[in-house]
Amino acid sequence: MDKKEESQEHSDFLPKSDITSSIDNSALETNNDLQFKNRLDLTELQNSVQKIKAEIGKVIVGQKDMVDMLIASLLAKGHSLIEGVPGVAKTITAKLLAKSLSVDFSRIQFTPDLMPSDILGTSVFNLKDSEFEFKKGPIFSNMILIDEINRAPAKTQAALFEVMEEQQITIDGNKYKLDAPFMVLATQNPIEQEGTYRLPEAQLDRFLFKIDIDYPNLDEEIEILSREHKLRDTEKTETISSFLTAKQITSYQNLVTQILVEKHLLKYIAELIVATRSNQFLYLGASPRASIAILKSSKAFAAMSGRDFVTPEDIKRAAIPVLHHRVIVTPEREMEGVSSKQIIKQIIETVEIPR
Repeated sequence: MDKKEESQEHSDFLPKSDITSSIDNSALETNNDLQFKNRLDLTELQNSVQKIKAEIGKVIVGQKDMVDMLIASLLAKGHSLIEGVPGVAKTITAKLLAKSLSVDFSRIQFTPDLMPSDILGTSVFNLKDSEFEFKKGPIFSNMILIDEINRAPAKTQAALFEVMEEQQITIDGNKYKLDAPFMVLATQNPIEQEGTYRLPEAQLDRFLFKIDIDYPNLDEEIEILSREHKLRDTEKTETISSFLTAKQITSYQNLVTQILVEKHLLKYIAELIVATRSNQFLYLGASPRASIAILKSSKAFAAMSGRDFVTPEDIKRAAIPVLHHRVIVTPEREMEGVSSKQIIKQIIETVEIPR
């Protein structure tokens, strides 16, 4: 055995500490100096997200996924449809989110007799000036809560098409821009169908997320009762503080658009969307608006996690709430009890994750 081989054999049996000490100290110092930092400073955004969660958590027990998706929807400049049986905190969560923000808030209760002018506004003749004057409706606000959106007829629902997509309304040939930020939060009850109108596909497509709310578990139910007992005559929302201004929200929204997305992840999003169009269990697949929605919401999830780049996990997290209200299950599979969520989960498992 020559000296080189003997030295190599000896080093294989050296204690770990001796091997480490034999490494050039200057190389270690160089490695220790390596620091990986985000291109974007997301510290302030992350802190604000945690504050919003803390404020809502003062009243709401559990429902962490719903709160996360509402915040992501806000950061992605999107709208959310919240669906659940009565009494699972749909409306109050939306109100709490609005109260934690220093922005204008409007609540509209949808009813069968509601007209488009009741939402958008109308032109009124001013006798003093002898001309028509536009009176703005409750839609002219930063955050809009629409309660029981499926109780208004299609004509009234259609009044939201332009404002949700383009953040403007057109009345009597005049365009009126709405102030940023602008977000619509709508609720609906999936059980009670009497006196309701199914939302058209074009309306559903304008919601970034459809958030399904389930019942709380036993521990959460006990905590809800305990908090309610301690409240006595105190109003639930009195302890909520408003701290995030419209200007700050707009700056966060602009910051989220700068989150990095690699080309192979763009391809991954496209493959998921294309897979919905060729799936034999789906009568209607997702549109390009859905792929854009996944892109925007995955950026928001990445920013909320403190990352300035999107990962496949962010995309998978966004896929179900973005897609399951945009696709239609074939009648045969629907009769068998197969849901759009199940099919989307299967598609996510089938499409290869980029490495």
